[in-house]
Amino acid sequence: MEFTLKPDLNELQTELVDVKQAVAEALDYGKSLGSTAMECALTRSRGISVETRLGEVETVEFNQDGALGITLYQGQQKGSASTTDLSPQAIRASVEKAFDIARFTSPDPDAGLAPAELMAYQRPDLDLCQPGDQSADYALAQALQCERHALGLDQRIVNSDGASYSSHVGYRVYGNSHGFLDGYLQSRHAMSCSLIAKHGDAMQRDYAYTVARATGDLNSPEAVAEEAVHETVSRLEARKIDTAKVPVIFRADVANSLFGHFVGAISGGNLYRKSSFLLDHLGKAVLPEWLSIKETPHLKGALASSPFDHEGVATENRTIVENGELQSYLLTSYAARKMHMKPTGHAGGIHTWQVTQQQQSLQELCRTMGTGLLVTELMGQGVNLVNGDYSRGAAGFWVEAGEIQYPVEEITIAGNLRDMLANIVAIGNDTDMRHGVRTGSVLLESMRVAGN
Repeated sequence: MEFTLKPDLNELQTELVDVKQAVAEALDYGKSLGSTAMECALTRSRGISVETRLGEVETVEFNQDGALGITLYQGQQKGSASTTDLSPQAIRASVEKAFDIARFTSPDPDAGLAPAELMAYQRPDLDLCQPGDQSADYALAQALQCERHALGLDQRIVNSDGASYSSHVGYRVYGNSHGFLDGYLQSRHAMSCSLIAKHGDAMQRDYAYTVARATGDLNSPEAVAEEAVHETVSRLEARKIDTAKVPVIFRADVANSLFGHFVGAISGGNLYRKSSFLLDHLGKAVLPEWLSIKETPHLKGALASSPFDHEGVATENRTIVENGELQSYLLTSYAARKMHMKPTGHAGGIHTWQVTQQQQSLQELCRTMGTGLLVTELMGQGVNLVNGDYSRGAAGFWVEAGEIQYPVEEITIAGNLRDMLANIVAIGNDTDMRHGVRTGSVLLESMRVAGN
């Protein structure tokens, strides 16, 4: 892809056709060598990323990356190779390397392609590519305007960690020896601003960001700046709190991490290794009875939409949890064979989860909670998916009588994920659309909060 001020969709489509032809030739060559099965995948992205700080340009980076990954099977023996060079000679050399490597690997009875009947032979158009202006002038103007606006809004904002803007377009192509070969274009644009506020001798840092497939769906530089200022200033005069067991709200922008652990717990890799606290929970209650999760992979323009997974398996609307009961694991073809089940189209991740919400704003959730902790930031990685133990650093706000009283910091929240998920009291209507899990703020019955 050549760098242009704004990528042309027709040119991208032409390049996509050329790459698909290169993949087809690789598959044909692998077959001629005597492979019993083969798959090729390429995800390529190109675009611009800029960073500014205090009105000065820090970085301007044009990047283009992506390699063709080749996996070849000789029976149950597997060999892999990759190349960034898509010339016929380089592709043939990589196929030969994969073929040679396969000769020396141990047979794995569960290795192989996903079943042919699950391929996405009829692909919906999900409108995942909306190119934007990728000129340095435009990108820098967005970042500079965002930071400039933020620095002029509140005297307590004394410094900046910078603003950034990025715009990328690309494509994903996948083909295998079942005869499946397809690809689609995609784009991603983002802007962020990170600030430092001061009160007395104490300083606080926070940020805001926006991300979308289309630049027209991004929040304006001014809106990002105003959110960043609000988030940063609101953390000033933070206090420590006494250790207690209290209700906790995960604000929407961090609540997705709670369901992210749930994703890990029902993913095939952890299940067949018996390293999940939700092992053997299919058909059992894992969430409150009122709560359901639906996967909707074909929403047009959504950040986590995809017509097929990384193995070519067609994605489809799927019920993950129905009235609190787990209805589906998340299985690649390898995990499915290990577990004697059917692949679910989740090689590479999930595809836009819709979590049940209730018609309560964050403020109303605070009133429902009464007294407790509103978490707005999580730190550390103290999560054990084997037994569900959960312990992470946190910051946020102390709530009393349903109203936010003051910011808090230097605390740890702890519990067990099995209990935390089962004891969700309510989910707000402030759905965060920037993640693969679309959820509002989550009110938990109680957690241990360690402070002073």
